[in-house]
Amino acid sequence: MPSRPDSDDPRLGDLSEGEILRAILTRTVPGAHTLIGPGDDAALVSTPSGSVVVTTDTLVHGPDFRLAWSSGYDLGWKAAAVNLADVAAMGARPTALLVALAVPRDLRLSFVEQLADGFREACAALAPGCAVVGGDLTVSDVLTVAVTALGDLEGRPAVTRAGARPGDAVAIAGELGHAARGLAVLFGRFRDGDTPVPVDAIRLGDGERAALAAQLRPSPPIGLGPVAALAGATAMMDVSDGLALDARRLAAASGVTIALDGAALGDDPERALAGGEDHALLATFPDEVLPPGYRRIGEVRARGGQDLLVDDRPVDVSGWDPYRDWDSAAG
Repeated sequence: MPSRPDSDDPRLGDLSEGEILRAILTRTVPGAHTLIGPGDDAALVSTPSGSVVVTTDTLVHGPDFRLAWSSGYDLGWKAAAVNLADVAAMGARPTALLVALAVPRDLRLSFVEQLADGFREACAALAPGCAVVGGDLTVSDVLTVAVTALGDLEGRPAVTRAGARPGDAVAIAGELGHAARGLAVLFGRFRDGDTPVPVDAIRLGDGERAALAAQLRPSPPIGLGPVAALAGATAMMDVSDGLALDARRLAAASGVTIALDGAALGDDPERALAGGEDHALLATFPDEVLPPGYRRIGEVRARGGQDLLVDDRPVDVSGWDPYRDWDSAAG
């Protein structure tokens, strides 16, 4: 969105709640499952299958994003994407988002307009038919975006982490390690001491641009969640904390060992294993025939002494931890 003069872009502290909400709501669209959208005490969303998948995630300025690095549009897109991925990982189709915003008074109105645009366009691109149907707005010294996502299983049973069986193929949909590379670029190149500074796009190579996009504006394969469920996936989860950590979680929930093929993890297997915020879909299937969009990266074995093996060896990779992997500097 082009910048506009401050005289035409008031600070949120100079506006009423109603004025801010009207600016946001003019940028939303009704979803395919929305019966009553924003504007009433609550939304009404159809649930054709009779059951609802529900998840929530919160992004807080500092530990989860930096305004020096993320535009309002980036933040809206990412907040939508990470929640949509959790719905997809259950085999469901996302239907609606509820967004609660805690915003500082000195933010400009254009920022929340861009935020709303990011939510709208992420839903349109990643989960057509899904839309923001309501939420809440309050004041805070720390910018916080809390999202609740709803999804419909369309008559299918949910795909959980607990169903993987020995002999199943382990497969992935989406990319591994790109978001971690993007974060490394941000922390390594766009800070003044400990303070984040805006990204200078001229300094980026093509690979770095793609990596930053994966970190700041991820595009998880949302539609492949229901595809996996229809193909008979026995277990599935969103890879948000690194493949190594999340594969261990799936193995523990299913009571099995996950054995990965290092060569199938790409040119940088260590980053693929350790890097967080990929939001790929990790799934297990009962035979060698995988649905389109998934590629085999290993197999499920009977429970052994380890949750996870790579090339038949234990893996000393802990995965993504926001308490450890982000520092405390704001910006």
